[in-house]
Amino acid sequence: MLKKGRKVNLNELPEAEIILIGLRDLHNGESNTIGALLVAIAATRLTEAGLDIPKNYLALEPELTLYASLQDEREDAYAYYNALLNSLNSFCNAIELSYKYEPSKRIRS
Repeated sequence: MLKKGRKVNLNELPEAEIILIGLRDLHNGESNTIGALLVAIAATRLTEAGLDIPKNYLALEPELTLYASLQDEREDAYAYYNALLNSLNSFCNAIELSYKYEPSKRIRS
């Protein structure tokens, strides 16, 4: 799931579980799961951090799709939506910082 030349143990990053499930879903052609929609929301940021995102499966309006899906399933959709975005941001920050502060500019696994 990482582009060639990048090494990182993604499982060690905060909130990795939901993001890794989303990446797997996208690689399997599933674009409307919670994880896949989160990856779609941050696709540019994650791609720049070295993740291989299958662009042909990204939802066109992932934020709206995710929120609508949560509204159908949960009474606390707004709070849960914000918690998911915070989790996504934590993962993105961690992968970006890992890369930025690695002396060789490579993330170790």
